[in-house]
Amino acid sequence: MKNFYQDYLADALQSFRNYKKLADMTVNQVSDEEFFAVIDTESNSIGVIVKHLAGNLHSRWKDFLTADGEKPERNRDSEFEIIADTRESLMEYWESGWETLFDAIEALTETDFSKTITIRGEPHTVVEAINRQLTHYSYHIGQIVFLAKHLKSANWKTLSVPRNRSAEYNQHLTDQQAAGVEKSNRIDTAMEFAEKQK
Repeated sequence: MKNFYQDYLADALQSFRNYKKLADMTVNQVSDEEFFAVIDTESNSIGVIVKHLAGNLHSRWKDFLTADGEKPERNRDSEFEIIADTRESLMEYWESGWETLFDAIEALTETDFSKTITIRGEPHTVVEAINRQLTHYSYHIGQIVFLAKHLKSANWKTLSVPRNRSAEYNQHLTDQQAAGVEKSNRIDTAMEFAEKQK
C-alpha cells in the first residue's frame, strides 16, 4: 500500500506536468509577434510571463531542501522586462527551469517531508512549499492561456472541453468508465475530446 507522501507526490508531479503541457501547447499556437505582444500598459506579454515563471522555477527548486527558495542571484524585477531576450532563449530558460523542478520533486523521500524549508526566510513544510508553487504556476499559466485566446481570437484551438459540449464530454467520460477504460490524465482526455469535435 502506498504511503500518503507517494500519493501526494504522484498527484503533485502530474499536476505540474499538466500545467506545463497546457502552457506549452498554448505557446505553440502563437506567433513570435504574439508571444511578445502587450495588450495594455498594465499587462505582461506571454514572453514576460514565461521569463518570470522560469526565473521562479530556477530560484525555488535549485537546492530545494537546503537553500532558501529566493536565491540571492535572482533578479526578480528584471523578469518583467524584455531586454536582449528572444523567444528561443526564453523557452530554453523555461525548459531548464521545469527540469530543475522535476529533478527536485522526483528526488524527494518520505523523510524529506519532515523537513522545514524557507522561502524569503519564511518557514514552510515541504507540502506547503509545493502547494505554494503549484498555485502560483497555475495562476500565471491561466494568464498565458487567456492572452493567447485573446490574441488568436477565432483562430484559437481549444485545449479543454469545447464551448457548448459539456454534456457530450460528460457522456464521453461515462462511456469510457462503462467500457472499463483506465482513468486517464484529465488534461489529455479533455484535449483529445476537443480534437474529435473539430
